[in-house]
Amino acid sequence: MRYDLLKILLVDDNHHMRVLLAEILRALGVKNIYEANDGAEGLQMMRNHAVDIVMTDLSMQPLDGIDFVRLLRNSPDSPNQLAPVIMITGHSTFARVNEARDAGVNEFLAKPLTARGVVERIHQVVENARPFVRTDDYFGPDRRRRADPDFKGPWRRGTDPQAR
Repeated sequence: MRYDLLKILLVDDNHHMRVLLAEILRALGVKNIYEANDGAEGLQMMRNHAVDIVMTDLSMQPLDGIDFVRLLRNSPDSPNQLAPVIMITGHSTFARVNEARDAGVNEFLAKPLTARGVVERIHQVVENARPFVRTDDYFGPDRRRRADPDFKGPWRRGTDPQAR
């Protein structure tokens, strides 16, 4: 992968976490790293710069990561509704992960951060990007990560082969 071509936005209200993440990205060869202190600043940064991947913290003030992703995915003036989002969190409870997933997050990265975890998530959003889905109450990457051959329930999407 050509990390030197990626443009990554880091959105975190903790300066030290942004520095750590930026150093990991630089060690991988990423040259274009943008930083924002919160979700509102992140959206503005995306209006000013073409960004390939967003890495955002879940817990921030005044606009947290989940609200940031909801605005990014659903706002009519969103700078890039399709931007892949990697949510970084130390609060990886089932409820918070589901809430972020339902907001349109592509991948999760739990703290403490490791270079390997960063590489794996970037690889996942670039090399194995999931298609986007729009429903009445959701817009974002398909929440189904894999096809389950043993699934016997009703197929609900028109694009599912069995639904036709």
